[in-house]
Amino acid sequence: MKRFIPDFITSMNIACGVTGVIFAFSGRIDLAFLFMLAAAVFDFFDGFAARALNAYSDLGKELDSLCDCVSFGVLPAVMLFNCGNACQFGQSWTSWFVVLICVFSALRLAKFNTDPRQSSSFIGLPTPACAILLGALCHYVAHDPASAIAGWMASPVFIPVISVVMSYLLICEIPMFSFKFHKDDPKPLKIKRLAMLAVILIAILLCVIFKLNWSLAAVMAMTCYIVKNIIYCILDI
Repeated sequence: MKRFIPDFITSMNIACGVTGVIFAFSGRIDLAFLFMLAAAVFDFFDGFAARALNAYSDLGKELDSLCDCVSFGVLPAVMLFNCGNACQFGQSWTSWFVVLICVFSALRLAKFNTDPRQSSSFIGLPTPACAILLGALCHYVAHDPASAIAGWMASPVFIPVISVVMSYLLICEIPMFSFKFHKDDPKPLKIKRLAMLAVILIAILLCVIFKLNWSLAAVMAMTCYIVKNIIYCILDI
């Protein structure tokens, strides 16, 4: 029975993703983002369970990518589409750029499955990080429609620009560290992870101190993750 446990956890990922899409279409961006985060938790623990139980399978690998395409490709695109239209007080043709996020998320996942270099780290931005950044942006704007970020999203160039930038990051050749722990992980990788955890804690503290919505901590953390990896790539660290 143990070999089915990771696949069950993976299936919960897509269940959360589809539920999030339904809430996003209903205008409940807050609940959609919570289900996205739940999908990310299941996405992390299915791999953890597979390693702990030694229950790897080709089926589980393909199922994981299919689930991620919904939870971290379709869901953030729908959230951004609806949130952008709300900020612009009506549907704008520029909002359709979010389709790029779906397409390039699928390309990113297909590339991951066929690229042997990505067994312990990533080449390009992982889809959960992209989705959480976009989902957190939408959650923050929905919570505070008078914020500066909401003003940016109301601009006709914001969604096209962020869609193109995130799509490029998904399939670029920039190495990005992962939080998939292994016993033989090198010390520099462990330091990068600890530094990232410190950034997350600082982001949470700033939100608590300045009484900001908690989703802004996710925006800051994911932005720092991207910037840090770009710097590591430039400096060859």
